[in-house]
Amino acid sequence: MKSLFLLCLLGPICFAQENRKPNVVIIFIDDMGYGDIGPFGSDHPTPHLDRMAKEGMKLTDFYVSSTACTPSRSALLTGCYADRVGMGKSVVFPADKRGLNPKEITIAEILKKAGYTTGCFGKWHLGDQPRFMPLAQGFDEYEGIPYSNDMWVRGNPKRKFPPLPWIKGNRPVAHIPDQDNQALITDAVTDAAVEFINRNKDKPFFCYVPHSAVHSPHMVTPSRLTQAKDNVMEALVGEIDASTGRILNALRKHGIDRDTFVLFTNDNGGAGKTSSGPLRGHKFGPKYEGHMRVSTLAWWPGKIPAETVSSEIMATIDVLPTVAKLAGQPVPKDRIIDGHDVSKILLGQTEAQSPHETLYYEKDGVRQGKWKLVRYKVKADRFVELYDLEKDLGERNDLASKHPEIVKELQTALDTHIARIDASIRPAGLVKNPKALLANSKGVPTLVEYRKK
Repeated sequence: MKSLFLLCLLGPICFAQENRKPNVVIIFIDDMGYGDIGPFGSDHPTPHLDRMAKEGMKLTDFYVSSTACTPSRSALLTGCYADRVGMGKSVVFPADKRGLNPKEITIAEILKKAGYTTGCFGKWHLGDQPRFMPLAQGFDEYEGIPYSNDMWVRGNPKRKFPPLPWIKGNRPVAHIPDQDNQALITDAVTDAAVEFINRNKDKPFFCYVPHSAVHSPHMVTPSRLTQAKDNVMEALVGEIDASTGRILNALRKHGIDRDTFVLFTNDNGGAGKTSSGPLRGHKFGPKYEGHMRVSTLAWWPGKIPAETVSSEIMATIDVLPTVAKLAGQPVPKDRIIDGHDVSKILLGQTEAQSPHETLYYEKDGVRQGKWKLVRYKVKADRFVELYDLEKDLGERNDLASKHPEIVKELQTALDTHIARIDASIRPAGLVKNPKALLANSKGVPTLVEYRKK
């Protein structure tokens, strides 16, 4: 009877814990290559990411849905191709009139309806006017930089950028004028994210951490550079690894690691000093695998099977419907959402398969199973290439001339996809007379000074 009483008493508690809505953490790196972290073959020391891979799932065939900072972030947060939501043409700049339309529904807005507290910490880059910023897009809190860390007074001399601000909420509270301040961005982002987790440990939360690293300018603290033996990319990757470790350790410390789904991924292929590992290509140029396939880890102790690897095709547009499913929320029905729920794959259901019979590389490539078509222009010349990714992951052996029927089929699929997108574009948000968030840094502390307060 005593055992039965305890079972009755504890049963509802156990049941409630089992059905608790999971916290969600998305860590989104900037410009990192497929081969830049240990789980994907790098020599860069990444002990925290190595442990994350051992405790979770490595996704070998995970793709961004759009390349470049702004399009990629819009696709992640809306579950839509960037072209569909009017954000695919280019990145947005300081005091740009364009931004993510507030009428779009973001992951944060879906989770707020489920009772989540939502926070964004890092590089936003979806418009720096107040109606486009995180607090207008479903986030309760925001701290970070509103666009890329190279959009500053020492950036492109052809552009007269205003001071690069550090924002809290919608207000500039500091600015980033030099290398010493640039080198603090990742730590400041991580501090804000960990502090948010600490405050919200007892209720469901969504913590979105879009880093500016490893995007240029490549600036790190002298101690990290020395530790990396003057290899600045190793230092930056180590910085990201340490940041991820701090976030995961905060979850462990509060005993909520088994209640939290964490996704670690990247916004596009690597650039500059990064490595694409076995893949061909990088951030710029034709849509080879190194352009859009990104190193990705999924972690949820007790839910996502440890030490597993999935080669099922998944993409950033799938994150919104997947997170909605995990939180018990419906996907918007009043608009086209391009992504699919891939939770069964992540949770290790053996029969689960990719919902993507066809994967599109923006408007310049398409994959069906093992076959990958790339097309591009060089001046007036057009090129079409075909690869067997099962036998030729590095895309070195063009098979287009040997399989014209497959080329025709894939070109037709790609052209049909482009026509459908173009016929259903939803407009980006626009404002008149946009103003810089921080036109003048006089009287505003630097990030170094602000962090000493």
